[in-house]
Amino acid sequence: MPADTPPLMLAAHVTAYGGPEVIDLRRIPRPVPRAGEVLLRILASPVTSGDMRLRSRKVPRGMGLPVRVAVGWSGPRNPIPGWGFVAEVVSGDGLPAGTRVAGLAGFRGGAHAEYICMAANGPLLPVPPSLDTTQTAALLFGGLTAAHFLIDRARLAPTDRLWINGATGAVGCAALRLARHIGAQVTATASAPREDLARSLGANAFHPYENGPPEGPFDVVMDVIGTAPYARARTLLAPGGRHLAVTATLAETLAALLRPRSGGHHRIAGTNSDDRPALQRVLSLMESGALAPIPAQTFAFHDIRAAHAVAETLHKPGALLLLMDR
Repeated sequence: MPADTPPLMLAAHVTAYGGPEVIDLRRIPRPVPRAGEVLLRILASPVTSGDMRLRSRKVPRGMGLPVRVAVGWSGPRNPIPGWGFVAEVVSGDGLPAGTRVAGLAGFRGGAHAEYICMAANGPLLPVPPSLDTTQTAALLFGGLTAAHFLIDRARLAPTDRLWINGATGAVGCAALRLARHIGAQVTATASAPREDLARSLGANAFHPYENGPPEGPFDVVMDVIGTAPYARARTLLAPGGRHLAVTATLAETLAALLRPRSGGHHRIAGTNSDDRPALQRVLSLMESGALAPIPAQTFAFHDIRAAHAVAETLHKPGALLLLMDR
């Protein structure tokens, strides 16, 4: 091999939309940092619902065309998936080698690989020494989403009655942790076998899917999985209540944008920011204990297809995590 040939790395590749079988692991050249960038060795990376949807194109109703326009028509433009990570700095500008960092590649992807280059001044921050690598990676996606919807959009207060529909996935678990810290009264909905988990994470009451919707009223309804849209949940909302469509159809997204106040309620949809301030906040919430650890099912990198197969069920407890050194 010539001396100037870059070393290789293992990376996941998705070149066409489809099931977990479309994911290949390939040896490709390791990226080289440009000015202002750092080269990172990835330690752990979550497999999120967003990663699954961008691979499968199983998106909420009406979102198929926007996703293809934004991400790629016949397959992702960036073939390497992966939204977020915890990594170790190898070289580059701005951060000393060996620094453990958390970062957000965002929906452009790139984190499901052994190495990635990121701008040193982008969504990339040192992990506080008190935080565990696995727990930090597990909480990134759910923590960012929960903080955006519950703190920024709903302004959740200790006096609020909150219903979380889909309370034991990565987002739901983080929302339970955060709501318990805030002091709200939380009713959790998930499948019946997840009751103990939901209560251990902070639910005051549990209502299984099998029994239909719980009795209201609620000041805030957080629809994580998209089965309690405003049309179904509005009768459960108290006057002035807030409906959070975390997984929203195109129609719901447009309605929340064009008619944010409806029937005396506030309709809220959209996505959270994958930027440096959002990352700083979620790390601070973890460090303070406001976002305590959540369950995580871990996979070796070569088992990425199995992780995606679990993600596709939309009924897994906690987060799914790739550990690159396993």
